Amino acid sequence: MTDDHRADAIAHQFDIPGKFLSATQYGSGHINDTYCVIFDHAAGPTRYIVQRINQHVFKNAPAIMENIQRVTAHLAAGCAGRPDRDRRVLTLIPARDGKVWHLDLNGDYWRAYRFIEGANTYESVKSTDQAFRVAKAYGEFQKRLIDLPGQRLHDAIPDFHNTPKRLTAFEQAVADDIAGRAILVKQEIEFALSHKYIIDTLLNADLPERIVHNDTKFNNVMVDDKTGEGICVIDLDTVMPGLTIHDFGDMVRTATSPTQEDEPDLSKVKMLFPMFEALVRGYLESTGSFLTNSEIEHLVFAGKLLTYEQGIRFLTDYLSGDPYYKVHRVGHNLDRCRTQFKLIESLEQQEDRMHRLVRSLC
Repeated sequence: MTDDHRADAIAHQFDIPGKFLSATQYGSGHINDTYCVIFDHAAGPTRYIVQRINQHVFKNAPAIMENIQRVTAHLAAGCAGRPDRDRRVLTLIPARDGKVWHLDLNGDYWRAYRFIEGANTYESVKSTDQAFRVAKAYGEFQKRLIDLPGQRLHDAIPDFHNTPKRLTAFEQAVADDIAGRAILVKQEIEFALSHKYIIDTLLNADLPERIVHNDTKFNNVMVDDKTGEGICVIDLDTVMPGLTIHDFGDMVRTATSPTQEDEPDLSKVKMLFPMFEALVRGYLESTGSFLTNSEIEHLVFAGKLLTYEQGIRFLTDYLSGDPYYKVHRVGHNLDRCRTQFKLIESLEQQEDRMHRLVRSLC
Protein backbone atom coordinates (compact mmCIF):
# COMPACT_ATOMS: atom_id res chain seq x y z
CA MET A 1 0.00 0.00 0.00
CA THR A 2 1.41 3.40 -1.01
CA ASP A 3 1.48 6.24 1.50
CA ASP A 4 -1.26 8.10 -0.40
CA HIS A 5 -3.50 5.01 -0.42
CA ARG A 6 -2.77 4.52 3.27
CA ALA A 7 -3.84 8.11 3.94
CA ASP A 8 -7.06 7.31 2.05
CA ALA A 9 -7.76 4.37 4.37
CA ILE A 10 -6.89 6.39 7.46
CA ALA A 11 -9.10 9.33 6.46
CA HIS A 12 -12.10 7.03 6.54
CA GLN A 13 -11.41 6.39 10.22
CA PHE A 14 -12.32 10.00 11.03
CA ASP A 15 -15.75 11.60 11.15
CA ILE A 16 -15.45 13.16 7.70
CA PRO A 17 -18.66 13.11 5.66
CA GLY A 18 -18.89 12.73 1.91
CA LYS A 19 -17.11 10.70 -0.76
CA PHE A 20 -13.33 10.39 -0.75
CA LEU A 21 -11.68 11.91 -3.84
CA SER A 22 -7.90 12.05 -3.28
CA ALA A 23 -4.97 12.13 -0.88
CA THR A 24 -1.59 13.74 -1.56
CA GLN A 25 1.44 14.57 0.56
CA TYR A 26 1.34 18.14 1.80
CA GLY A 27 3.64 20.73 3.35
CA SER A 28 7.35 20.84 4.14
CA GLY A 29 7.54 19.72 7.78
CA HIS A 30 10.63 17.91 9.03
CA ILE A 31 8.88 15.61 11.49
CA ASN A 32 5.34 14.33 10.85
CA ASP A 33 3.89 12.92 7.62
CA THR A 34 1.14 15.21 6.38
CA TYR A 35 -1.51 14.63 3.71
CA CYS A 36 -4.18 16.78 2.17
CA VAL A 37 -7.29 14.67 1.62
CA ILE A 38 -10.31 15.82 -0.38
CA PHE A 39 -13.88 14.67 0.17
CA ASP A 40 -16.84 15.57 -2.02
CA HIS A 41 -19.78 17.11 -0.14
CA ALA A 42 -23.03 18.58 -1.39
CA ALA A 43 -21.34 22.00 -1.31
CA GLY A 44 -18.42 20.73 -3.37
CA PRO A 45 -14.92 19.28 -2.76
CA THR A 46 -13.64 19.98 0.75
CA ARG A 47 -10.08 19.65 1.97
CA TYR A 48 -8.82 18.21 5.26
CA ILE A 49 -5.40 17.62 6.79
CA VAL A 50 -4.50 14.11 7.94
CA GLN A 51 -1.21 13.58 9.81
CA ARG A 52 0.76 10.61 11.02
CA ILE A 53 2.52 11.51 14.27
CA ASN A 54 6.23 10.69 14.32
CA GLN A 55 6.58 8.48 17.40
CA HIS A 56 10.36 8.54 17.19
CA VAL A 57 10.11 12.21 18.13
CA PHE A 58 6.86 12.25 20.10
CA LYS A 59 7.01 9.26 22.42
CA ASN A 60 3.58 9.78 24.02
CA ALA A 61 1.13 10.60 21.23
CA PRO A 62 -2.01 10.43 23.43
CA ALA A 63 -0.49 13.02 25.79
CA ILE A 64 0.35 15.26 22.83
CA MET A 65 -3.20 14.98 21.57
CA GLU A 66 -4.62 15.74 25.02
CA ASN A 67 -2.53 18.94 25.08
CA ILE A 68 -3.73 19.92 21.61
CA GLN A 69 -7.35 19.16 22.42
CA ARG A 70 -7.27 21.31 25.57
CA VAL A 71 -5.43 24.19 23.91
CA THR A 72 -7.58 24.32 20.77
CA ALA A 73 -10.80 24.09 22.78
CA HIS A 74 -9.68 26.99 24.98
CA LEU A 75 -8.60 29.10 22.02
CA ALA A 76 -11.87 28.37 20.20
CA ALA A 77 -13.88 29.42 23.25
CA GLY A 78 -11.99 32.71 23.21
CA CYS A 79 -13.15 33.27 19.61
CA ALA A 80 -16.80 32.47 20.34
CA GLY A 81 -19.17 34.59 18.30
CA ARG A 82 -16.67 35.49 15.61
CA PRO A 83 -17.80 34.50 12.10
CA ASP A 84 -14.27 33.38 11.21
CA ARG A 85 -13.63 31.36 14.37
CA ASP A 86 -12.96 28.16 12.43
CA ARG A 87 -10.10 29.89 10.58
CA ARG A 88 -8.43 31.25 13.72
CA VAL A 89 -7.96 27.98 15.60
CA LEU A 90 -7.07 24.49 14.42
CA THR A 91 -10.16 22.28 14.59
CA LEU A 92 -9.60 18.61 15.41
CA ILE A 93 -11.90 16.11 13.70
CA PRO A 94 -12.75 13.19 15.99
CA ALA A 95 -12.15 9.62 14.96
CA ARG A 96 -15.19 7.40 14.57
CA ASP A 97 -14.58 5.92 18.03
CA GLY A 98 -14.86 9.42 19.57
CA LYS A 99 -11.17 9.94 20.29
CA VAL A 100 -9.20 12.78 18.71
CA TRP A 101 -6.70 10.34 17.23
CA HIS A 102 -6.73 7.01 15.43
CA LEU A 103 -4.33 4.15 16.21
CA ASP A 104 -3.85 1.96 13.14
CA LEU A 105 -2.88 -1.71 12.93
CA ASN A 106 0.79 -0.76 12.49
CA GLY A 107 0.80 1.07 15.80
CA ASP A 108 0.89 4.54 14.19
CA TYR A 109 -1.12 7.44 15.61
CA TRP A 110 -3.05 9.69 13.22
CA ARG A 111 -5.09 12.86 13.57
CA ALA A 112 -7.24 15.01 11.29
CA TYR A 113 -7.93 18.75 11.09
CA ARG A 114 -10.22 20.94 9.08
CA PHE A 115 -8.28 22.63 6.29
CA ILE A 116 -8.01 26.40 6.73
CA GLU A 117 -8.82 27.94 3.36
CA GLY A 118 -7.78 31.36 2.14
CA ALA A 119 -4.51 31.40 4.07
CA ASN A 120 -0.99 30.14 3.56
CA THR A 121 2.27 29.62 5.38
CA TYR A 122 5.60 31.00 4.16
CA GLU A 123 9.01 29.43 4.46
CA SER A 124 10.67 32.83 4.79
CA VAL A 125 9.48 36.31 5.68
CA LYS A 126 8.47 38.53 2.77
CA SER A 127 8.25 41.95 4.43
CA THR A 128 8.55 43.77 7.73
CA ASP A 129 4.76 44.06 7.82
CA GLN A 130 4.46 40.29 7.56
CA ALA A 131 7.04 39.83 10.32
CA PHE A 132 5.09 42.24 12.54
CA ARG A 133 1.83 40.37 11.98
CA VAL A 134 3.28 36.92 12.58
CA ALA A 135 5.02 38.03 15.79
CA LYS A 136 1.76 39.61 16.93
CA ALA A 137 -0.04 36.31 16.26
CA TYR A 138 2.45 34.32 18.35
CA GLY A 139 2.22 36.87 21.15
CA GLU A 140 -1.56 36.71 21.07
CA PHE A 141 -1.33 32.91 21.20
CA GLN A 142 0.68 33.14 24.44
CA LYS A 143 -1.66 35.77 25.87
CA ARG A 144 -4.80 33.72 25.24
CA LEU A 145 -3.33 30.69 27.00
CA ILE A 146 -2.38 32.48 30.24
CA ASP A 147 -5.72 31.47 31.77
CA LEU A 148 -5.88 27.89 30.43
CA PRO A 149 -7.78 26.01 33.17
CA GLY A 150 -6.90 22.64 34.60
CA GLN A 151 -3.68 20.86 35.41
CA ARG A 152 -0.28 21.60 33.90
CA LEU A 153 0.06 20.53 30.28
CA HIS A 154 2.10 17.42 29.52
CA ASP A 155 5.72 17.89 28.51
CA ALA A 156 5.40 16.96 24.85
CA ILE A 157 9.14 16.38 24.60
CA PRO A 158 10.84 16.40 27.99
CA ASP A 159 13.72 18.88 28.08
CA PHE A 160 12.87 20.12 24.57
CA HIS A 161 14.37 23.56 25.21
CA ASN A 162 16.75 22.41 27.93
CA THR A 163 19.82 24.02 26.38
CA PRO A 164 22.28 22.60 28.95
CA LYS A 165 21.11 19.08 28.10
CA ARG A 166 21.31 19.86 24.38
CA LEU A 167 24.92 20.88 24.93
CA THR A 168 25.64 17.69 26.88
CA ALA A 169 24.12 15.63 24.04
CA PHE A 170 26.27 17.52 21.55
CA GLU A 171 29.44 16.93 23.53
CA GLN A 172 28.58 13.23 23.79
CA ALA A 173 27.99 13.07 20.03
CA VAL A 174 31.43 14.57 19.48
CA ALA A 175 33.01 12.03 21.82
CA ASP A 176 31.15 9.07 20.29
CA ASP A 177 31.51 10.20 16.67
CA ILE A 178 29.48 7.21 15.54
CA ALA A 179 29.25 8.42 11.94
CA GLY A 180 32.95 9.30 11.69
CA ARG A 181 32.19 12.90 10.83
CA ALA A 182 33.84 14.87 13.65
CA ILE A 183 37.03 15.37 11.65
CA LEU A 184 34.97 17.14 8.95
CA VAL A 185 33.48 19.72 11.30
CA LYS A 186 36.31 20.86 13.59
CA GLN A 187 35.50 24.52 12.99
CA GLU A 188 31.83 24.07 13.86
CA ILE A 189 32.68 22.09 17.00
CA GLU A 190 35.06 24.83 18.13
CA PHE A 191 32.41 27.49 17.53
CA ALA A 192 29.86 25.60 19.60
CA LEU A 193 32.24 25.11 22.50
CA SER A 194 33.40 28.74 22.45
CA HIS A 195 29.78 29.90 22.92
CA LYS A 196 28.98 27.79 25.97
CA TYR A 197 28.71 31.01 27.98
CA ILE A 198 25.25 31.48 26.48
CA ILE A 199 23.94 28.76 28.77
CA ASP A 200 25.16 30.53 31.91
CA THR A 201 23.20 33.62 30.92
CA LEU A 202 20.04 31.53 30.66
CA LEU A 203 20.57 29.80 33.98
CA ASN A 204 21.03 33.15 35.74
CA ALA A 205 17.87 34.69 34.29
CA ASP A 206 14.73 34.95 36.45
CA LEU A 207 12.04 33.89 33.99
CA PRO A 208 8.54 32.54 34.77
CA GLU A 209 7.13 29.37 33.26
CA ARG A 210 4.24 29.91 30.86
CA ILE A 211 2.40 27.97 28.17
CA VAL A 212 4.27 28.58 24.94
CA HIS A 213 4.41 27.16 21.43
CA ASN A 214 8.08 26.11 21.53
CA ASP A 215 8.49 25.92 17.74
CA THR A 216 7.78 29.41 16.42
CA LYS A 217 9.21 29.07 12.96
CA PHE A 218 7.81 31.61 10.55
CA ASN A 219 5.91 28.89 8.68
CA ASN A 220 3.90 27.87 11.75
CA VAL A 221 1.53 30.81 11.37
CA MET A 222 -1.08 30.87 8.64
CA VAL A 223 -1.30 34.27 6.95
CA ASP A 224 -4.61 35.42 5.48
CA ASP A 225 -4.40 35.74 1.70
CA LYS A 226 -6.45 38.94 1.59
CA THR A 227 -5.61 40.86 4.76
CA GLY A 228 -2.07 39.62 5.46
CA GLU A 229 -3.05 39.01 9.09
CA GLY A 230 -1.50 36.10 10.97
CA ILE A 231 -4.78 34.32 11.66
CA CYS A 232 -3.89 30.89 13.00
CA VAL A 233 -0.94 29.36 14.84
CA ILE A 234 -0.42 25.76 13.73
CA ASP A 235 1.86 22.77 14.45
CA LEU A 236 0.87 22.47 18.10
CA ASP A 237 2.76 19.28 18.98
CA THR A 238 5.26 21.15 21.14
CA VAL A 239 2.80 23.43 22.97
CA MET A 240 3.67 22.92 26.62
CA PRO A 241 5.09 24.76 29.63
CA GLY A 242 8.18 26.79 28.78
CA LEU A 243 9.66 30.27 28.54
CA THR A 244 8.43 33.19 26.46
CA ILE A 245 11.99 33.84 25.29
CA HIS A 246 12.00 30.41 23.66
CA ASP A 247 9.16 31.50 21.40
CA PHE A 248 10.51 34.97 20.68
CA GLY A 249 14.02 33.65 20.15
CA ASP A 250 12.88 31.16 17.55
CA MET A 251 11.07 33.95 15.71
CA VAL A 252 14.34 35.87 15.57
CA ARG A 253 16.16 32.77 14.42
CA THR A 254 13.76 31.98 11.59
CA ALA A 255 12.48 35.38 10.47
CA THR A 256 15.33 37.89 10.56
CA SER A 257 17.59 36.29 7.97
CA PRO A 258 16.62 36.56 4.27
CA THR A 259 17.56 32.92 3.67
CA GLN A 260 16.12 29.56 4.59
CA GLU A 261 17.73 27.63 7.44
CA ASP A 262 19.57 25.27 5.08
CA GLU A 263 21.12 27.94 2.83
CA PRO A 264 24.54 26.65 1.68
CA ASP A 265 25.80 30.12 0.68
CA LEU A 266 26.68 31.63 4.06
CA SER A 267 27.38 35.05 2.56
CA LYS A 268 23.61 35.44 2.30
CA VAL A 269 22.97 34.74 5.99
CA LYS A 270 22.58 37.84 8.16
CA MET A 271 20.26 39.37 10.73
CA LEU A 272 18.25 42.14 9.07
CA PHE A 273 17.64 44.77 11.72
CA PRO A 274 14.33 46.04 10.22
CA MET A 275 12.96 42.49 10.53
CA PHE A 276 14.05 42.29 14.15
CA GLU A 277 12.40 45.63 14.86
CA ALA A 278 9.16 44.41 13.26
CA LEU A 279 9.21 41.26 15.38
CA VAL A 280 9.77 43.18 18.61
CA ARG A 281 7.01 45.67 17.85
CA GLY A 282 4.50 42.97 16.86
CA TYR A 283 5.32 40.70 19.77
CA LEU A 284 5.19 43.45 22.40
CA GLU A 285 1.88 44.71 21.01
CA SER A 286 0.34 41.41 22.12
CA THR A 287 2.45 40.61 25.18
CA GLY A 288 3.48 43.95 26.66
CA SER A 289 0.65 43.84 29.18
CA PHE A 290 1.85 40.66 30.89
CA LEU A 291 5.59 40.15 30.29
CA THR A 292 7.84 40.69 33.30
CA ASN A 293 10.79 43.09 33.20
CA SER A 294 13.17 40.12 33.08
CA GLU A 295 11.37 38.60 30.09
CA ILE A 296 11.59 41.89 28.21
CA GLU A 297 15.23 42.41 29.16
CA HIS A 298 16.11 38.99 27.70
CA LEU A 299 14.39 39.44 24.32
CA VAL A 300 17.67 40.26 22.59
CA PHE A 301 19.43 37.35 24.26
CA ALA A 302 16.55 35.08 23.19
CA GLY A 303 17.55 35.19 19.53
CA LYS A 304 21.11 34.13 20.26
CA LEU A 305 20.02 31.42 22.70
CA LEU A 306 17.59 29.71 20.33
CA THR A 307 19.90 30.03 17.35
CA TYR A 308 22.71 28.47 19.36
CA GLU A 309 20.49 25.69 20.64
CA GLN A 310 19.21 24.87 17.17
CA GLY A 311 22.69 25.02 15.72
CA ILE A 312 24.06 22.44 18.16
CA ARG A 313 20.97 20.28 17.60
CA PHE A 314 21.63 20.21 13.85
CA LEU A 315 25.31 19.53 14.48
CA THR A 316 24.51 16.76 16.97
CA ASP A 317 22.20 15.12 14.42
CA TYR A 318 24.87 15.37 11.72
CA LEU A 319 27.50 13.81 13.98
CA SER A 320 25.07 11.03 14.91
CA GLY A 321 24.24 10.05 11.33
CA ASP A 322 21.08 12.16 10.85
CA PRO A 323 18.59 10.11 12.92
CA TYR A 324 16.27 12.96 13.92
CA TYR A 325 15.70 15.51 11.16
CA LYS A 326 14.67 14.54 7.67
CA VAL A 327 17.54 15.19 5.25
CA HIS A 328 17.28 15.62 1.50
CA ARG A 329 20.93 15.73 0.53
CA VAL A 330 24.35 14.78 1.83
CA GLY A 331 25.41 17.21 4.54
CA HIS A 332 21.94 18.73 4.86
CA ASN A 333 22.10 18.96 8.66
CA LEU A 334 25.57 20.44 8.42
CA ASP A 335 24.30 23.19 6.12
CA ARG A 336 21.53 23.86 8.64
CA CYS A 337 24.06 24.07 11.47
CA ARG A 338 26.32 26.46 9.58
CA THR A 339 23.50 28.91 8.87
CA GLN A 340 22.70 29.02 12.59
CA PHE A 341 26.27 29.75 13.60
CA LYS A 342 26.63 32.41 10.91
CA LEU A 343 23.42 34.05 12.13
CA ILE A 344 24.80 34.12 15.69
CA GLU A 345 27.77 36.10 14.42
CA SER A 346 25.44 38.62 12.79
CA LEU A 347 23.32 38.88 15.95
CA GLU A 348 26.41 39.55 18.04
CA GLN A 349 27.53 42.33 15.71
CA GLN A 350 24.19 44.16 16.17
CA GLU A 351 23.50 43.35 19.82
CA ASP A 352 23.91 46.86 21.22
CA ARG A 353 21.54 48.33 18.65
CA MET A 354 18.97 45.62 19.40
CA HIS A 355 19.09 46.39 23.11
CA ARG A 356 18.59 50.10 22.46
CA LEU A 357 15.51 49.36 20.38
CA VAL A 358 13.86 47.15 23.02
CA ARG A 359 14.52 49.72 25.76
CA SER A 360 13.01 52.46 23.62
CA LEU A 361 9.76 50.51 23.27
CA CYS A 362 9.27 49.78 26.99
